[in-house]
Amino acid sequence: MRWRTTAWAAGALGLVLAGTVGLAPRALAADNPFERGPAPSNASVEARRGPFATSQTTVSRLAVSGFGGGTIYYPTSTSEGTFGAVAVAPGFTATQSSMAWLGPRLASQGFVIFTIDTITTSDQPSSRARQLLAALDYLTQSSSVRSRIDASRLGVMGHSMGGGGTLEAAIDRPALQAAIPLTPWNLVKSFSRMQVPTLIIGAESDSIASVRTHSEPFYESLPSGLDKAYLELNNASHFAPNSDNTTIAKFSISWLKRFVDNDTRYEQFLCPRPSVSTAISEYRDSCPHS
Repeated sequence: MRWRTTAWAAGALGLVLAGTVGLAPRALAADNPFERGPAPSNASVEARRGPFATSQTTVSRLAVSGFGGGTIYYPTSTSEGTFGAVAVAPGFTATQSSMAWLGPRLASQGFVIFTIDTITTSDQPSSRARQLLAALDYLTQSSSVRSRIDASRLGVMGHSMGGGGTLEAAIDRPALQAAIPLTPWNLVKSFSRMQVPTLIIGAESDSIASVRTHSEPFYESLPSGLDKAYLELNNASHFAPNSDNTTIAKFSISWLKRFVDNDTRYEQFLCPRPSVSTAISEYRDSCPHS
């Protein structure tokens, strides 16, 4: 069951805080055992690297089934416990290298990130959905880092057709904790059965998966009671997710922290809704989050 914040819990936490002013911040870690890392700031979520040192390991396509192998990025220390994990799929004709920048950037914030190759670069969204889920199963059941992962805290991300696959994977596996489609493309337009908190990131100047025919209809089709958000990158192209992008990183980190780690310290970056800026042309959100 997804961790929920209630008014009662918030009030109780306030009483606890009032009586424990002198305690170190980590003394309250038991209030949410999934918190990882220090309290965030705008600078920390925009930084190229977070507080965790990371390493990586390559997974050969010959060693797996159901997807095309990939690269796992993970925190080197488990002193704070296990981590949530996210599988990331590339877009049409692309390989994992197009999403590689996300690996160390997200892993250094306290996640295990698996950027995958698809079986063929022309695989359609439904196939990419199945491959994302196969990658998560490999990651949690067979990979060399499986002991570092909390298998109940998983998410999916993907670009273009990988983003379309992200939406389908979340529909197919509602136990996932978060989904982040990046400039997603899919011929399926309705995702009204979605139960997974979903952040859709579109690009204002996308001429391949225009926000008018893809990202916006996807967002509008999501259930009204779902934790959901839509971020439109200002004057950006379809390929914005293929290079280091601070806005994508900031909001992806915040969404994953909020819903994979149940870490309400990151709510501040999502709600109230960020204003239109040189980086963001539009932002919608179901604030406040449950």
